[in-house]
Amino acid sequence: MADSRPIGVFDSGLGGLTVTKEIIKLLPNEDIIYFGDTGRVPYGTKGPETIKKYAADDEKFLLSKNVKLIVAACGTVSSVASEVSSKLPVPFIEVISHSVKSAVSATRNKKIGVLATAATIKSGKHKKLILDMMPDALVTEVAGTLLVPIVEEGFYGSGNPVLENAVKIYTKPFKDNNIDTLILGCTHFPLVADAIKKEMGEDVVLINMGIETAKAVKDTLKSSDMLNLNGGNHKFFVSDKGTTFEKTAFALLGEKVNENNIETVDIKNI
Repeated sequence: MADSRPIGVFDSGLGGLTVTKEIIKLLPNEDIIYFGDTGRVPYGTKGPETIKKYAADDEKFLLSKNVKLIVAACGTVSSVASEVSSKLPVPFIEVISHSVKSAVSATRNKKIGVLATAATIKSGKHKKLILDMMPDALVTEVAGTLLVPIVEEGFYGSGNPVLENAVKIYTKPFKDNNIDTLILGCTHFPLVADAIKKEMGEDVVLINMGIETAKAVKDTLKSSDMLNLNGGNHKFFVSDKGTTFEKTAFALLGEKVNENNIETVDIKNI
């Protein structure tokens, strides 16, 4: 039996739109409700308890929209707030484990890099999952703290010196350790993948969390007979629209967001 309820997706900001983009590609008939907590971004520099509180707020909001599945399109939430999500009444998909499986399958020299936020790196979740699957792997972790605000501020164009300098600094440990596979462990990072690929070289495989997560969403809905056959509508909610929403959303999602499909909510009073 088909399930016409929407898929709920949330992130600390707009980076999760890169995951949403891949879900739309793979599941064009699904309705999607996206929530970006732009008023409290970034989560990656916050402490674990604050992140858990924010994640619970975001999930509560999506549940109020009668979603059938929730995607935490946020590496930080996926790394430190799993116990909050384990209590949800609907299926929950995070973005880390699926990326790790893909990276372990892709590596040729068992040297894997993880580029993520400070909170995600501190949690050690990527490294633990990689070593569980490949005990002799060498895992290099780097907190790309500046890359999130660089993306949010729109400094991600080809040849941008702000972006290129940051990428050069953050990729040096990966090059020093001769990694051949790099997990882009934050949903903002696919937007700067070209700059990372340029610095790392064509032989290094970049793992896009959005693609791996979209596959997991499809598998979950299909196995539970919850696919929507007649949808395709998308609604976007933010906690602070800001002044660059349309521009950033277009860059991340790859399509123009209709003004009528954007709504600002007070997440603290849901």
